[in-house]
Amino acid sequence: MERNVFEEDHLLFREVAAEFISREVAPHYASWDQDHLMPRTLWTAAGEQGLLGLAVPEEFGGAGMPDYRFRAVLDEEFAKTNHLAVALALHLHDDLVLPHLLAYGSDDLKARWLPGMVSGERVTSVAWTEPGAGSDLRGIRTKAVRDGDDWLISGQKTFIGNGISGDASLVLARTDGSTGRGSADSFSLFMVEKGEGYNTGKQLDKMGLKASDTAELFFDEVRVTGDNLVGELGHGLRYATEQLPQGRLAIAVAASAVSRASYEAAVTYTKERNAFGERVIDFQNTRFQLADILTEVEVTETYVDQAMLAFNAGTLDAASAARVKLWASERAKSITDRCLQLHGGYGYILEYPVAQAFLATRLLTIFGGTSEIMRDVVGRHIAGR
Repeated sequence: MERNVFEEDHLLFREVAAEFISREVAPHYASWDQDHLMPRTLWTAAGEQGLLGLAVPEEFGGAGMPDYRFRAVLDEEFAKTNHLAVALALHLHDDLVLPHLLAYGSDDLKARWLPGMVSGERVTSVAWTEPGAGSDLRGIRTKAVRDGDDWLISGQKTFIGNGISGDASLVLARTDGSTGRGSADSFSLFMVEKGEGYNTGKQLDKMGLKASDTAELFFDEVRVTGDNLVGELGHGLRYATEQLPQGRLAIAVAASAVSRASYEAAVTYTKERNAFGERVIDFQNTRFQLADILTEVEVTETYVDQAMLAFNAGTLDAASAARVKLWASERAKSITDRCLQLHGGYGYILEYPVAQAFLATRLLTIFGGTSEIMRDVVGRHIAGR
């Protein structure tokens, strides 16, 4: 079923993205995966190519292209070539940090942060989750205490993508001085640059997406000037909630792209592989499996495409984003599992893209809010709560 969501400009951008991946990513990705780290030169190369901060206005060095279809094209190209860890690293920078600065940052804050983020000279991460607070952000214990015009931030964060390679993080911290589970106005957002008291813990060894570094962060009275407060005091949780649709849409886009790539890999493999004197695709069970998978792939693509258009129109609300993220991520998990099975023993070998896709998609039903949380969001919306 032909997709009609993309226009000529998106197709031209796809060529740019594909050429960049072929030149700057593909020759080196395997070594990055082994090192559990990507070089900073990749970020500056992406910036030079105009692949970072697409939605940033031209006055701050960006392309001024808020149309989310361009970001989707980039993710699809990373999925198609099985370079999913790079997609994840850029997602954290572009879909989670940047939207908060664009929506709530002062002109001064934007002028100081956005040009470097667009050029790739400043790599950022999102420091929200903690050892005792994952999907429940009201359980965050990291605190920010006033010290004159500055703030002193202390606490611990975990599962922080770009935590080692990055220069700064968007930190959600308590600013009401209370303890226990916070209220809606207990938290604020700060841009915190690495420096004295900002310590990176050990790199966490993930089961997949290894080229994208993930770490613990420790803050020991890190001094942050007052002008690095993002938006208004006490609005951090509200801001995080308001920007969740973009982050969850991004995960749905990636899930859909991985599903398509895994399906196409399975078709290619089963046509080439013989068993008992026949091609694997000639067995009825294989054809039935592929028929089901293709149907799910196309349904997911259509759903995600409509969500992208809704986001561009400003109508993708939190419950809608939760539904599309839930559907796409769960389908990706199931589809990659079945595609791996169709590869037989080779599917278990990491050299094969389907094995890496299987490990990568396992993150998608957890990251950005678990499937259980998505169901709760949707259920509460249905119930009018």
